[in-house]
Amino acid sequence: MRLIQCEHRGRVHAARVESDRVVRLLDADTYTLARRALTAGQSLAAAVEAALTDTRLDYPQLIEEKRLLPPLTHPDPAHCLITGTGLTHLGSADTRDTMHAKAQVDDAALTDSMRMFKLGVEGGKPVPGETGAQPEWFYKGDGSCVVAPEAAIPVPHFAEDAGEEPELAGLYVIDDDGQPWRVGYALGNEFSDHVTERFNYLWLAHSKLRACSFGPELLVGELPTHLEGTSRVVRDNETVWEKPFLTGEANMAHSLANLEHHHFKYPNFRRPGDVHVHFFGTATLSFADGIQTRDGDRFEISLPEFGRPLRNPLRFESVSRVTVVKAL
Repeated sequence: MRLIQCEHRGRVHAARVESDRVVRLLDADTYTLARRALTAGQSLAAAVEAALTDTRLDYPQLIEEKRLLPPLTHPDPAHCLITGTGLTHLGSADTRDTMHAKAQVDDAALTDSMRMFKLGVEGGKPVPGETGAQPEWFYKGDGSCVVAPEAAIPVPHFAEDAGEEPELAGLYVIDDDGQPWRVGYALGNEFSDHVTERFNYLWLAHSKLRACSFGPELLVGELPTHLEGTSRVVRDNETVWEKPFLTGEANMAHSLANLEHHHFKYPNFRRPGDVHVHFFGTATLSFADGIQTRDGDRFEISLPEFGRPLRNPLRFESVSRVTVVKAL
């Protein structure tokens, strides 16, 4: 089952994807449906079935009219936390390593990236019930940094780079007892400033404080262990870069359960009622192939299992100003 969210007659509604042209409206948004399911002790799929209406909408028209929304949102963006993990995919460490260090010839001289990657390979998939190696972790912002599918991703005036990061995202709701529940998965563009990160790895935190996007569709149910997608950069309606990418647990150094444990082990990430969007890491970057994005470029990320591709153009901000703090 795949869901979207859209604006319909001034309200946010979830809708079930019937085909690539038709969605069937539900009587509430995804967050409300998840809360209903938790209260009733039922699955989200059951809650969706009970919430179906007779209204069907034209999917391409929703896209054309820019009425698509992220597939899970919180009524208060401050209660939606956007985070992620890196160096989780087999092969991703090579890309990261070339960004900020030369190749090392002996184990003692491994970069921090390669050392972190090895920890994942050696201990990122523990047996159920045991704790594995903790991954790299970062914070992106709250729900206000999320850009809807088809909407423009803003590039701040101080940014050194504007690069896509195609990956999976886990979407979660915390129940009233502080228990995290996975609502489903979405295709994501985590989006980062790779030049800032390359200058000094300690600027990773700065490089991640950018906008992001995920969707347009939410996959409810089991995630295939092997997924093959395509990431591309389109400029003036021509593809200037395209590359396949692999994801899913079969192509990762960490299990999803291990990544989830190391995020939700912190009590402040189990606050009742909150929504979490957690990016699971990437293995493919146009930046690694020397692509420099421009204003108006469009990212397109696709995985067949997730329906329609995630598409976002870039909008470079030109205003440069110093933020001044005033004393009370």
